[in-house]
Amino acid sequence: MRISTCAAIFLSLLAPGILLGQSASSASLLVLSKQDKTLSIVDPTNLRVVAKVPVGNDPHEVIASTDGKTAYVSNYGFGKYRTLAVVDLVNHKAEPSIDVWPLGGPHGLAFAGGKVWFTSEVAKAIGRYDPASRKVDWVLGNGQNRIHMLYVSPDVKLIVATNVVSGTVSVIDQEPVRMTAQQGQANASNLQTAWNVTNIKVGNGSEGFDVSPDRREIWVANAQDATISVIHIATKKVVATLQSNTKEANRLKFTPDGKRVLVSSGPDLVVLDAATRRVIKRIPIGHGSGGVLVQPDGRRAFVACSPDNYVAVIDLTNLTVTGHLNAGRTPDGMAWAVRR
Repeated sequence: MRISTCAAIFLSLLAPGILLGQSASSASLLVLSKQDKTLSIVDPTNLRVVAKVPVGNDPHEVIASTDGKTAYVSNYGFGKYRTLAVVDLVNHKAEPSIDVWPLGGPHGLAFAGGKVWFTSEVAKAIGRYDPASRKVDWVLGNGQNRIHMLYVSPDVKLIVATNVVSGTVSVIDQEPVRMTAQQGQANASNLQTAWNVTNIKVGNGSEGFDVSPDRREIWVANAQDATISVIHIATKKVVATLQSNTKEANRLKFTPDGKRVLVSSGPDLVVLDAATRRVIKRIPIGHGSGGVLVQPDGRRAFVACSPDNYVAVIDLTNLTVTGHLNAGRTPDGMAWAVRR
C-alpha cells in the first residue's frame, strides 16, 4: 500500500511535465533561410533543427495551416517570382509548389478559414488560395504600391495590409449592400455583403505591423520616418504617431497579453509599453534585424538577424538575449506550427 501510494503521488507530480512535454513536442518553430532557400523545422524545447526542407527561390514569409501539418512559403523576388512553396510538416518534405500567376511577387501570408491568403505586389492585390480545390478562388485589389505584409482575422471579417511605397495601411472589412429600388425592394433575403477597402495614410515606409489582441488597434512601423502609427480600427483613423526612434523598422509584434510591442529596428529590438505607448527598453541583438515571432505563451521572442546568420532568442520576462539559433544563412520569416 505504501509503495503504491508513493507511486501514485510520483505520477501525479510527473503528469504535468509529461503533458507539457507532449504539448511542446507537437509544436514547431519554422524559420526561413533566404540564402540557403530552406525552411528549418525547429524543436522549441531545445532549439535544435529537426529538419531542413527546400522551399525555392527567395523565400520571405512562412505560415502554417491551422492543423499544423502544412507550411506555405512566399517566393518573392521583388515581383520576379510567382509561387508559394508547400512543405509537409509531418513527413518533412517539399510538396509541389503553387503557381499564383498573374498574382506575381507574393509576400505577406495568412492562414484563415481553411485557406491561404497572400499579398501580390505585382497585381497590387490580395489573393486567396483554396487547398481543397487547388485554385486561387478570390482576389481583391487595393490600388496601392508595394502591398507587403498581411493580417486576416480568424473569423475572416477583418483584413489588414501595409503598403510600403504608398505609406498607407489598407483596412478591409465587410459591409451590407442593399438592392436599389429599381433592382427590387431590399429585405433580408436580398441583402448581400461586399468588401470595403479603406486606405489610411500613415508614415513613410510603412511595413511591419500587428493588430492588438483585442482587435481595437493597428500599430504600424514607419521605417523611413522612424515612427509608429496607431490606428483605431472602429473609426479607421490614426489616433497617435509615436516618436519611437525605430529607424529601419522591419517587423512589429504584440505580445499575446497585449501589454508590450516589439519592433525589430536595425541592431536593436525595441520594446514598447502598449498602455503608455512609450519605449521601455532597446535590446542590442546584432548588426541588423528582420522577422519577429513571439512564442504563443509569451515567454520568448525570436528575432531574425540576417547579417549575423542567426536568430536571437529573447527572454520576455527580463528582456534579455538568452541565446542564438542557427537555422541557415540570412534568416528572415518565421512562424509557429502546432500539430492538432
